[in-house]
Amino acid sequence: MSDHEIEIKGDELPIGNYSYKEFKDMATLFHNYPAPGLMLGGYMIEAAKTQIPEGTLYEVLAETPWCLPDAAQMLTPCTIGNGWLKVENLGRYAVTLYDKHSGEGIRVSVCPEKMDKYGELKTWLYKLKPKPEQDTALLQRQIALAGASICNMEKVTVTDRVMKKRSKGKVLDCPVCGEPYPRYHGAICRACQGDSPYKQILGDSTVIPSFPGSIKTVPIEEAVGKEAMHDMTRIEPGKSKGPAFRKGHTFEVGDLCRLQRIGKNSIYVAESELGEDWVHENDCARSFAKLMCGENVEVQGEPKEGKMEIISSAAGMLTVDVDRLEAFNHVPGVMAACRKGYSLISKGISIAGTRAIPLFLQRAEFDKALRVLEDGPIFNVKPLRAAKAGVLITGNEVFNGLIQDRFEGIIAGKLATLGSSIEKTVICPDDREQIAEAAKALIETGCDLIITTAGLSVDPDDVTRQGLIDAGLGNILHGAPILPGAMTLLGKINGIQTIGVPACALFHKHTSMDLLLPRLLAGIEISRSDLAAMANGAMCMECAHCSFPKCPFGK
Repeated sequence: MSDHEIEIKGDELPIGNYSYKEFKDMATLFHNYPAPGLMLGGYMIEAAKTQIPEGTLYEVLAETPWCLPDAAQMLTPCTIGNGWLKVENLGRYAVTLYDKHSGEGIRVSVCPEKMDKYGELKTWLYKLKPKPEQDTALLQRQIALAGASICNMEKVTVTDRVMKKRSKGKVLDCPVCGEPYPRYHGAICRACQGDSPYKQILGDSTVIPSFPGSIKTVPIEEAVGKEAMHDMTRIEPGKSKGPAFRKGHTFEVGDLCRLQRIGKNSIYVAESELGEDWVHENDCARSFAKLMCGENVEVQGEPKEGKMEIISSAAGMLTVDVDRLEAFNHVPGVMAACRKGYSLISKGISIAGTRAIPLFLQRAEFDKALRVLEDGPIFNVKPLRAAKAGVLITGNEVFNGLIQDRFEGIIAGKLATLGSSIEKTVICPDDREQIAEAAKALIETGCDLIITTAGLSVDPDDVTRQGLIDAGLGNILHGAPILPGAMTLLGKINGIQTIGVPACALFHKHTSMDLLLPRLLAGIEISRSDLAAMANGAMCMECAHCSFPKCPFGK
C-alpha cells in the first residue's frame, strides 16, 4: 500500500474520548502546536489506560522528555508538578502507567517492525529527512490511522527508585543569596554553587569585583608623602617572604629604591574617602577570622599581607564545619583554608587562614560572607580526655597460653601517645558469657573506655560482639570502610565508650584504631555517615617507611 493510498483510505482513530481533531485542537492550546510526538503519545497513553484495572491509582513514567510527557499531562491526572509524572531521559519513545502502590503496570513502546507501512511516520521517528522536508500533513494522517497499532505493550514492574516519593526534605535559607532552597542540594543553593542560568546575578561566582573609583594609581616617583594602602610583599626565593612595607607606612625618598627592588613601579593612593560600599582586605580578614573561631581557637595578631591566621589555644582534635566552610568559599572574593578536619593539633599552631581576594571587597559580597558565618564558629579544637581504659583481650589461644599476648602492649602504646592509660586488662576465652561478665567487671572497676581485641570476624568462634551485646552494648556500628580495620566495632555499654579492635592490629602498624580512638577521646560522636565519609582515603598505603599521621591515611 502506498503512502498516497494510506492518506485517502481509512478513518481517523479516536484518542480516548476525543476525536483526532478534538485532541489536535487541545494539543495546539496546550503545546502550542500539534506535535507528532504529542499526537502519537496520546494514543500510547490511552492504550495503557485500557489495561489498567478500573479504580487503580496510577502514576506515569515517560522515557523521553520530548512531547510524550505533555500527552500524559493532558490525558491523566499525572503532572510533573504533582510528582505523579516522572521523566527519565532514556532516549526511548515509551511510556508506562503503573500502580502507585505495587509498581506493577503497562509499558507501551513504539515497535519499528510495525511501522514499515507508515513511511512518513518512520521518517519522522528516525529523522531520515530534515524537518522542513517532511510531509507534515501526511505524517499527521498516518499517526491518525496507525494509532497504538504500531506499539508494543508489556507488563512491567518499576524499581523502588522510581516508586520513591520525591521530597524537598529540609528547606533552608541559602547563606549566600538568602533564598530558600532544599538542603540536599548542598551547603548553599545550586545557583550560588555556579549552576545559575543567569549572568552576573547575586551569588554568581563569575562576577569580577570592580575597584573603588576614589583609588588611583601613581608612579613611585610621586609616592613620597603618600601612605601604603596595603602590605607590600618582599620575597627572597627559598629564604623569606614577608611585608617590606606595612599598610599605613608613609613613603620617604629612601623608600623608592626599596620599592623598585621588590618590583613596584607604581602604588595605589586614595583621592577621597572610600565610603561604606567597600571594605578593606584587612577589615575583611579581621571580621571573618573572629567569627570562625570556636572552642580553643583564637585569632593570631593582626592581618599580615591581608591574611588573618587562626591558631589553636589548646591541644586536641580539630573539628571543621565542612558545609559552612564550603559555603563561605563559594562567596566571590573571599577564601578560608584550614588543616584537615579531625587532625590532632598541638597548642599554639596555625590551623586556618582567611582573607579577602581583592584589596577592597564590595560591601554586598562582604555581607554575604558574614551571613555564612553568623550561625556559629567553623573551627573548634576538642581536647582529648585522659581515659582510664579497660582492655578485654579475647581468644582461646591467648587464654590457654598457647601464644603470648601482644595486644596489650600495642594498645598501651597507642593510649600513651594520646595521654591515656590502661586501668585494667582481662583475658577471656572465646566464650560469650565470660566476655559479657568481663566487660561488666571492667566498668565496675571504674574504666571509662572499653577496648576489646579480636573475635569480630565471621568465624563461628568469633563471639566478642555477641558477648558485648549481652553486657549491654548499644548504638552499635559493626564494620567500617577502613583498611586495615574493616571489622571494627563501635558502641556504648551503659554510656561507656567501647571500641572493638580487629585482629589486624597485631600485624599492621596503623589501623582503624588510630583514626577512631582520638575521636572517642575528644568526645566526638561517630555515626554510620561519619564512617562512610571516611572511606575516601581510609586505605593505608603500608609504606616501607611509615610517616603516619603525616600521610594520606584517614585524610
